[in-house]
Amino acid sequence: MVVTGLVIAVQLSASNHPRPKAVPAVRPAHHAVPVSTPAVESGLLPWKLAAPISRVVVLAGSGTHLVVMGGLTTGNTSSSGIYALDTANGSLNQVGALVGPLHDAAGAVVGGQDVVFGGGASTSVDTVQAFPSMPSVGTLGSAPAVATVVGSLPTPRSDAAGVTVGPTTYLVGGYDGTNPDVAVLATTDGHTFRSVASLSVPVRYPAVTALGGKIYVFGGQAITGARAGEPTSAIQVIDPVRHTVSVAGQLPEPLSGAVAVTLGGHVYVVGGESTAPQSSTPGIGSTQIGPSSSSNPGAGKSGAITDRYVTGAGASAHLMASTSPAATSTVSTIWAFDPTSGRLATAGHLQLPASHAGVAVLGSTAWLVGGESDGAPVSAVQMLTPNAAFGTAGAPGAGSPYFGAKLLVADRGNNRLLLFDASMNVLWTYPSATAPTDPLDFYFPDDAFFIDKGTAIISNQEQNETIVEIGYPSGKILWSYGHPKQVGTAPGYLHEPDDAYLLKDGQISVADAQNCRVLILNTNGTVADQIGTTGVCVHNPPVSMGSPNGDTPLADGNILVSEINGSWVSEYTPQGKLAWTVHLPIAYPSDPQQIGPDLYLIADYSAPGQILEFNRLGQILYRYDVASGPGMLDHPSLAEMLPSGVLMANDDYRNRMVAFDPGTGALVWQYGINDQAGTAPGMLNTPDGFDLVLPDGSTPTHSATG
Repeated sequence: MVVTGLVIAVQLSASNHPRPKAVPAVRPAHHAVPVSTPAVESGLLPWKLAAPISRVVVLAGSGTHLVVMGGLTTGNTSSSGIYALDTANGSLNQVGALVGPLHDAAGAVVGGQDVVFGGGASTSVDTVQAFPSMPSVGTLGSAPAVATVVGSLPTPRSDAAGVTVGPTTYLVGGYDGTNPDVAVLATTDGHTFRSVASLSVPVRYPAVTALGGKIYVFGGQAITGARAGEPTSAIQVIDPVRHTVSVAGQLPEPLSGAVAVTLGGHVYVVGGESTAPQSSTPGIGSTQIGPSSSSNPGAGKSGAITDRYVTGAGASAHLMASTSPAATSTVSTIWAFDPTSGRLATAGHLQLPASHAGVAVLGSTAWLVGGESDGAPVSAVQMLTPNAAFGTAGAPGAGSPYFGAKLLVADRGNNRLLLFDASMNVLWTYPSATAPTDPLDFYFPDDAFFIDKGTAIISNQEQNETIVEIGYPSGKILWSYGHPKQVGTAPGYLHEPDDAYLLKDGQISVADAQNCRVLILNTNGTVADQIGTTGVCVHNPPVSMGSPNGDTPLADGNILVSEINGSWVSEYTPQGKLAWTVHLPIAYPSDPQQIGPDLYLIADYSAPGQILEFNRLGQILYRYDVASGPGMLDHPSLAEMLPSGVLMANDDYRNRMVAFDPGTGALVWQYGINDQAGTAPGMLNTPDGFDLVLPDGSTPTHSATG
């Protein structure tokens, strides 16, 4: 592999639309978060690196840019490239090169320069290299420059971490290829060093960050002793002023190759490798995007001198002193650390488990570049930001975009309804062995919404030609309309009913799609009002409509209708008077929602699918249309804005529920395995509808309903 070439060029899979506006996180008043450490919103970006890479130096650049230096590629080849990565859109430019290929170096911004300390390729090195920090490198895309050797470390050193406190940068951990280097080195200029302390527990690959003038060292890989080559659990605290190091606590599990960041005055420890058994967390970066725990049986046998890179060209001989008595697993957990108590609490999960990632902080967001999962480099870029709307560290469901609520999913292909808590535990299913017998044969639930303050659920079974109200949690059928598997136009009959809603006045609205009408039903089964002409399936408002598939109730009592034929969205009164209509440039509009005074959200039921925001003039104000990769949607049929400010959608044909941040496009949550259908925990089959219910029984995404 070319060492100095563009080995980590970014492959864009997101659209080229303008960067979407940031959406403020909103939480109901009764969900106020206590004054404590916020959970983390963790997202997988819709763009990725064209080639996997790990063990890179990543530093904060100017604006939205990161500087990515060196690293290890899939072919076990060290890289010498220096790149500017724009986190706003994933674009990447080579701006320079190191004096030679290396990985496992430490890095810091020192005196206006990006400085790389040590690292290794065939051996550990003592070289200190400097490169002008952005934007001093000049115009992106100009001829790459070569870093300058500005000094040497006291000894060769790799697998260390760099951290800056005030004007001083400290190097922590690592070894010379054989022996540990316990000295904590301090520098203010990048080329002269002094030792300020010695680690109590010698480690390489520690996770290191600083807060309040102290340096926190989390885990790392043991270098000597009976557990050499294994992750450790020690939490070491360095006081560089007093020249002391103490062991302040223990991690919940041994970790090596994790990262630690300080965001908003809070310390978080992220990912890594562990020898502790890892349990898969359904839907969080595990069963859906990749395994949350990845066994790595090739990590070595007890007492053996191993190097998992020895088969590749340019193998890293400086790693070969590692012994690996136990198999390791890649970790997805994000922990919040309390310096006062020395304890950690779960604050969320990575969407893709990773160790040995490069990390840098821009503002309130940490960016993880590359890394390894199951021992192999990955091309993912992930973001982390504290977000109180995602809960509080240590609370059940911390890191969930619907923290404090329950999620109802209409799992259409499995003919069932599922109710989840914020930790994605299944709390309730329908049908079930304990529910009363269903005389209508529950089949093909297209949508499901909570009604009557969370005491019942209304669901339309599209190909069963019925609407049912189900008591919650009893599972008793309380009301129904339609005749199972019998289509018709007469009173009491439907043809592919879609989006049944209970209205505030107790009536029921439904888009009777193949009959090309929207019905307003009384509870006694009579038709109170009808919008459109039965069997006339063309857009000619207010006389007729082209196969409606959405009929969302609005706060003013009107109904927002989407029409498949012609891609129209219209607002009607319940009596059929047209308020406005607009044509959208999409293939298959589905289930529009009002999210502002003149702002609407809609799914494009296509492949690849889209989520759009638009106004009554038909102007597209935001578009999510990722073309490939984990962020691509395949026939999404419903999108909602959650109280946390993120967008959730059922991604029907990829057999999953997803949520993404509209500000970055990052996938921040998922339940279901990509492109695999099933009934086992963590799996869905063509999910086609969802709803949220809060503890008081309210439904924040459709408050205008009954």
